[in-house]
Amino acid sequence: MIYPANFEEKIGFDRIREQVTALCSTPSAKAKLAEEGFSTSADEIERRLSLMNEMRSLLMLERDFPDGDYPDPAPLVAKIRVEGSYLLAAEADQLRKALVTVGAIAEFILGRGGARYPRLWELSRRVTLFPEIVRAIDAILDDRGEVKDSASPELQQVRRAIREREGQAAKRLQQVLQRAKQAGIVDADAVLSVRDGRSVIPVAAANKRKLQGFIHDESATGRTFYVEPVEVVEINNELKELEYAERREVVKVLSAFTESIRPDAEAIADAGDYLSSVDMIRAKARWALANDAGKPILSTDDRLELRTARHPLLQQTLRAQGREVVPLDLALDRRKHILVISGPNAGGKSVCLKTTGLMQYLFQCGYPVPASEVSELPVFRSIFIDIGDEQSIDDDLSTYSSHLRNMKNMLAGASDRTLVLIDEFGSGTEPTIGGAIAEAILERLLERGCYGVVTTHYANIKYFASNAEGVANGAMLFDVQRIRPLFKLEIGKPGSSFAVEIARKIGLPEEIIRAASDKAGSDHINLERQLREIARDKRYWEQKRDRIRLTDRKIEELEQSYAAQLARIRQERSEILRAAKAEARELMAEANRRIEQTIKEIREAQAEREMTRFIRRDLDAFKERVEQADAVDTEKAARIEREMEKLRRRRERREERRRQPVAAGDAQPVVAPPREIEVGSKVVLEGQQTPGVVQSLKGDKVQVAFGQLLTTVDRKRLRVVSNSEYREATRPVTARTVVSVDVAARKLNFKDHIDVRGMRASEAVEAVQNFIDDALMVGVGSVTILHGKGTGALKEEIRRYLRTVPDIAGVADEHADRGGAGITVVTFGSE
Repeated sequence: MIYPANFEEKIGFDRIREQVTALCSTPSAKAKLAEEGFSTSADEIERRLSLMNEMRSLLMLERDFPDGDYPDPAPLVAKIRVEGSYLLAAEADQLRKALVTVGAIAEFILGRGGARYPRLWELSRRVTLFPEIVRAIDAILDDRGEVKDSASPELQQVRRAIREREGQAAKRLQQVLQRAKQAGIVDADAVLSVRDGRSVIPVAAANKRKLQGFIHDESATGRTFYVEPVEVVEINNELKELEYAERREVVKVLSAFTESIRPDAEAIADAGDYLSSVDMIRAKARWALANDAGKPILSTDDRLELRTARHPLLQQTLRAQGREVVPLDLALDRRKHILVISGPNAGGKSVCLKTTGLMQYLFQCGYPVPASEVSELPVFRSIFIDIGDEQSIDDDLSTYSSHLRNMKNMLAGASDRTLVLIDEFGSGTEPTIGGAIAEAILERLLERGCYGVVTTHYANIKYFASNAEGVANGAMLFDVQRIRPLFKLEIGKPGSSFAVEIARKIGLPEEIIRAASDKAGSDHINLERQLREIARDKRYWEQKRDRIRLTDRKIEELEQSYAAQLARIRQERSEILRAAKAEARELMAEANRRIEQTIKEIREAQAEREMTRFIRRDLDAFKERVEQADAVDTEKAARIEREMEKLRRRRERREERRRQPVAAGDAQPVVAPPREIEVGSKVVLEGQQTPGVVQSLKGDKVQVAFGQLLTTVDRKRLRVVSNSEYREATRPVTARTVVSVDVAARKLNFKDHIDVRGMRASEAVEAVQNFIDDALMVGVGSVTILHGKGTGALKEEIRRYLRTVPDIAGVADEHADRGGAGITVVTFGSE
């Protein structure tokens, strides 16, 4: 049960349905959408939302899905069913387009298999295709949708005769026109014209009797008459008779075709119903993509939890103004199933209430829900709302009377499967009795086990919510410093109305504000002051927590940068040492050759003094060059050692800062525990840089494969490294390792997209790593990663990893029509 009758208008659902309806191509789909109303069946809700969600994924990921305007075969089927009727040529062409579209959609979905789109696959599996009807239409209609000459032998003969008579008539008319020009009856520049389907010659009024024939028309001025010469009257009469014969033959062909498909009318209607269903589901999916909506979780434990919920109409309005809507986070369960929201006027209380009602109604109508896909919603049998002023002169109802009538109807139908939404609870009458009646009604709703969201300014309702089991307080946050609402809901404490602050900001005289404070009493003022202080302190600690999170993130990024820099320096050091050793070996070999050559030359010169001095001088010069090269290598090694020492000192200072005790109230940094060594772990041996893979464990002994070398070492000497560190350390410098894999098989089974929604960040990044490795192996040009939008944390983690892969040429958001920021498009290429 939905109450009141204008419930959809109150929450804005009617405008959303109009938006989705506008996205349908066919009238049948629009009618089908109007029929899909509020459902209390969990299976039906799951079916509708699953179909929408699969279509949404299909539109985002599939490039060649038939996504144009769909024709509607419903009126054509209605005509086919009538005995003696026949389809016109344009209608037969429309039927062909509809059947071809049905076949293309069904074959596309069935070709993807039941695993990817199970609900759409099941819907498409039962549809009947009509290739023979399509061929029959192709046999009688041409590309322009007109009946072909070859549709029947009789029609072909009639049209041949028509063309012959038209040729004869044109030739005869030209002859008559030339003779008339020569005789001066018509102007020299006169041309043939057509009047009432007849070819005629324009003749001046003075000469109309000089040209034998029938006058068919005259000009507006009466100066020109249009005459059909007698020489062509008989031919034109024959043409008219042939045109009638052609029309009869076309009707005969179309009647025969319609008669042949009349037995299939019901099956064609079923195919049309399938097309309208797909059109309706596609309209929902298009609206979901345009409004960042999706499929929430169907709650099995009566939990109602909204995460980052947004009222789509408000979001559209703010987006047009270049502003962002503040999302709503709200949770109700059997322990706390009624929420009392308080706070300042224009602070967003009514928006929270409408958003809650709209999200639940969209869910139970099978529409996409503009909230995080991890939101959970139960199934209610009834939803009641009391919002706005419904006073009626005709019914003699005041504002408060209308509220009381709504309360009476709610209490009559309330149960533990009811969602109640009440705005400005108890308002409209004297505050004391109004607040008391509201509290009594709230007690009764609580006894019935109803779920509810209630907004109020009454202190007794806030107090009741603080002490009653099953009721929770909620506050709309307010920026006390800037005197402006933040439109953000906080559950767990009541909110202040901030009446004094708002009055002071508006400019109400200070003496009036002081007088009002005195009249309200110190207890009320103190309570409001305490609420303001709580709000201010909460805001301060939230800002401090955000700063700590930002600092931690920057420290992590710096640590990663230092680690990468240290690894690069170590690699440079290894390369320099390797080159120095090779150069030293070459120098030693050269020195030995020089010494041997010197000894040989001294012997050959028979120890002549001048020659000996010359040879020794040459040997000393070579020795000096060797010493200079050694000094350069020593300086390079010293520079590397200095850089490594700097990095070590930075890391020690960072660790020392982390070990220092933090001030009271500051957030404690979370230190990740060391990862355990298990089979398949990537590890590094103490004092080495080359990582290996754990093969087996035997007590404290671990068998590790370092490349082709298999060795057993003590567990304490090993340190676990991440997959990215392992790939970075094992990536070859000049050439890739040739892995013996069946690339053809990988290409056959590889999919160019991956869906990581719902995964934890670590699981998603690992899945993306494997996916990117496979993509590089099979050599595709680009791939897509579907991660959803949410808070953006999952997207940021994935892109942080993608920036470390050198073979990736570009990373960007998908086009807005196909998912926008919820999908990352990765392009590969050489840097």
